[in-house]
Amino acid sequence: MKDESMNRRDFLIKTGMVAGAFTLGGCIGGMRVLASVESNRLGQGSTVGYAPPPLKTDVRFAMALNTKVCVGCRRCVYACVRTNNIPRSSNMEWIRVQSLKRGTISLKNTDSLYTKAPLPDRWYLPVACMQCESPPCVKVCPVKATWKDPDGITVIDYNKCIGCRYCVVACPYGARRFNWKKPEVPEGELNLEVPMRPVGVAEKCTFCIHRVRRGRPPACVEACPTAARFFGDMNDPESAISKLIITRRAFRLKEEQGADPRFYYLG
Repeated sequence: MKDESMNRRDFLIKTGMVAGAFTLGGCIGGMRVLASVESNRLGQGSTVGYAPPPLKTDVRFAMALNTKVCVGCRRCVYACVRTNNIPRSSNMEWIRVQSLKRGTISLKNTDSLYTKAPLPDRWYLPVACMQCESPPCVKVCPVKATWKDPDGITVIDYNKCIGCRYCVVACPYGARRFNWKKPEVPEGELNLEVPMRPVGVAEKCTFCIHRVRRGRPPACVEACPTAARFFGDMNDPESAISKLIITRRAFRLKEEQGADPRFYYLG
């Protein structure tokens, strides 16, 4: 059964790679690397293997972002890429900052490829995994490779993931990324706290689980130069995020989907 399972996974990866070649085009080479999947299998490649266990079961982590002070600088993106060993040559980003015309909240005409910010006629909306209370990605995973931990963080076991991409399709926020290529991190930039993901798996933001469960804020929160991001325990009425959500005008994206996201936007 083990050999049969591995053959199936190899088949899915190879066929997915062929499809990706037509979709994404050629790869970028010439990068000197320090890390590869084979050399950095911390925790056997599992998100639960490299991070401490949940701090306690009555925690409900959430994040909020003040859109009035976000300037679209993308420093949250760069910090996320560095701390999570996201391959530099794949153009993969767990956070995507959308530029919208001021005065509208429509996501139909957004621009995530802008080259200059801030602009007076634009406002900015970073989007990543919403860490939903009822995550659709968990419901559709056929091998239970993704689940929600007791502290509410949705995690992934990359050893179990077979690359079917059901979770990618199910996510209302487009927050799942598929690893088409062998991940590479430039020499000197490897974060030993986080494992490299193998080719052919889906990945996403984890609220920096390796930091949060050690008492540190997510990297995006720490890196924001305008203090637009807030992170904390919604079950603690004295936490800053609880007070902000209650006292400020907060909204969530696509609430009608029923996923109950735990990422709030202020303003």
